[in-house]
Amino acid sequence: MDTKLQDRIRGSLIGGAIGDALGYPVEFIHSFKGIQNKYGERGITRLDTNSKQAGKAVVSDDTQMTLFTANGLLNAKRLGQPLKVGVAYAYVEWYLTQTHKKSKKFNDCWIAQIPELNKLRAPGNTCLSALHDIYSGLEPFNNSKGCGGVMRIAPIPLYAAVDGRLSIEDADRLAGDAAEITHLHPLGFIPAALMAHVIYRLALDTEPTRENMQRYIEEGVEEMRKIYSQYPDDVEYMAKLAEKAILLAGNGKSDLENVNLLGEGWVGEEALAVGLYCALKHFDSFEDALVASVNHGGDSDSTGAVTGNILGAAVGYEAIPQFYKDDVELHDLILHMADDLYRGEVTEM
Repeated sequence: MDTKLQDRIRGSLIGGAIGDALGYPVEFIHSFKGIQNKYGERGITRLDTNSKQAGKAVVSDDTQMTLFTANGLLNAKRLGQPLKVGVAYAYVEWYLTQTHKKSKKFNDCWIAQIPELNKLRAPGNTCLSALHDIYSGLEPFNNSKGCGGVMRIAPIPLYAAVDGRLSIEDADRLAGDAAEITHLHPLGFIPAALMAHVIYRLALDTEPTRENMQRYIEEGVEEMRKIYSQYPDDVEYMAKLAEKAILLAGNGKSDLENVNLLGEGWVGEEALAVGLYCALKHFDSFEDALVASVNHGGDSDSTGAVTGNILGAAVGYEAIPQFYKDDVELHDLILHMADDLYRGEVTEM
C-alpha cells in the first residue's frame, strides 16, 4: 500500500473542499473591501461555521460535483462502463438532487442519499441546463467556458495516478471530456485537462517543490498543444494565462493585485490561473495559499477549490492545518471517497 499517495489523494479532495468552504461565504461579495468589512483586514482566513449545518462550514456545488465525479468513476469501474459515461450519469444524478426528481435509470450513486448533497448550494446554471438536456435525452448545446467544468475534476487524475490505472495523457483527456459534458467552449474544458496534468504529477512526486510544480505546468501546456491541436487559439490563451500565473508568483506584489491581473475566476481559464498562482506563490503554506485564493471580488469558492485541489495533492492530508479539517462540512465522507478512489472500488459508509 502506497500510504503517501493515499495521503495525497486525501489532501487533494479535502483541500478542495476547504478552499470551497472558505470561499463560499464571500462568493457574491464583489470586492475585497466588502470582504474586509465582514471579516476584518485580512479578509476571510478561517472557515465560517456560522451556519445551520451542525457548526460546520458548508461546501458549495463545487464539492458536491467533485464527489459525484468520484462516485461516477467508481461506478463505471464496477458496472463495466466507459469512465466518461459513469461520470456523466453521476452528474445527472447530482442534477436530480438539485431538482428533487427521481429516476430509475440514473440511480447508481449512493452519495445521492446524503442530505447535504441534496441542498442547493448556488448550482451553476450551465451545469443545470446541460444536465437537464442529457436527462431529457437531448444533446447539450452551449458555448460556455464557465468554471463549472474545471472545479470538479480532481478525482480523475487522483484515481488515474494509482498503479498507473490511466496514463497521464489519458487522465488529461478524460478530465477534459468530463468538463465538456456540460461546458462546450474549448476554454470550458482545456483548463480541466491542464489542471488534471498538474495534479497527477504532484500526487506522484515523492518530494514536490515549487520548481517541480512550475515544470509540471509548463509540461502540461505542451501536452495541451498536442491533445487540443484543433483549438490552437484557445490553447495559446490558456498557455499565456498559465505563464502569467508563473511570472506573477515571483513578482513580489500583493496577492490581491496579482489575482486581479489574472481575472475573477468565473470562467475556466481564469479559475485555473488563479489556482496555479496561489499554489505556486504559497507552495510552502497551505493556509496562505487558500487565503490568497478566496480574498478577491470574484468566484471565490471555485478559485479556493481549485487551489486546494492542486496544493493538497502536493502536501497531502496530514500537512493541512487541523483547524481547517475540524470545521469543514462532510469531512468524513470526503475522506471515505478519497480512500475509495485510492482502492479503486466504491463502498458505502
